[in-house]
Amino acid sequence: MSLPYPTREEIARLTARMLLEIKAVDFNAEQPFTYASGLKGPTYVDCRRIISFPRVRQTLMDFLAATVMRDAGFEAFDNVAGGETAGIPFAAMMAERLALPMTYVRKKPKGYGRNARIEGVMTEGQRVLLVEDLTTDGGSKLSFVDAIRETGASCAHTAVIFYYGIFSETTQRLADHGVQLHHLCTWWDVLEEARKQEAFDQKTLDEVRTFLTNPRAWQAANG
Repeated sequence: MSLPYPTREEIARLTARMLLEIKAVDFNAEQPFTYASGLKGPTYVDCRRIISFPRVRQTLMDFLAATVMRDAGFEAFDNVAGGETAGIPFAAMMAERLALPMTYVRKKPKGYGRNARIEGVMTEGQRVLLVEDLTTDGGSKLSFVDAIRETGASCAHTAVIFYYGIFSETTQRLADHGVQLHHLCTWWDVLEEARKQEAFDQKTLDEVRTFLTNPRAWQAANG
């Protein structure tokens, strides 16, 4: 069954275009960004900006719902869970589109009351879709998946708007944990769209391509 949405390639192109338009992504080779890991890189992404742009967020959530249904099935889930905190608004919007209950997963137990990691109602046997804003190497997803599975529910799929697409071990790491990744676009899609739009100078685009091709080597050479 075909859905009334663009092809996978067109979704990636349009997603990259929207992220550039709302300045959710940026390139800077002269003054690299410092990541949470402490390492540096010439690329930056902040998907939290999406929630402030109604037309963009609506379109991207439609794209994500279509992607999940195409790849996983139309009746594949019983619950949509968001990862604390960036995944929560996107999980709520996805749950609305899929007509499913919504929950969210804490990064760690809150330390009082029920000491729960799952907020909302999640029951044994439910098939849960984990929704987040993005993934780099897939590491944070595994903790959320484990918390979901501890309830007796299953979690074999995670959906994100943005996937870095530059660390070869990511999809295998998730697959080894029994999780399939669904995403809309990667850094490669953003780089291609930025090149078409001439959004950055050629030197910057070339440096970004060098980083994306071998990020570990680039970081080793640039601190």
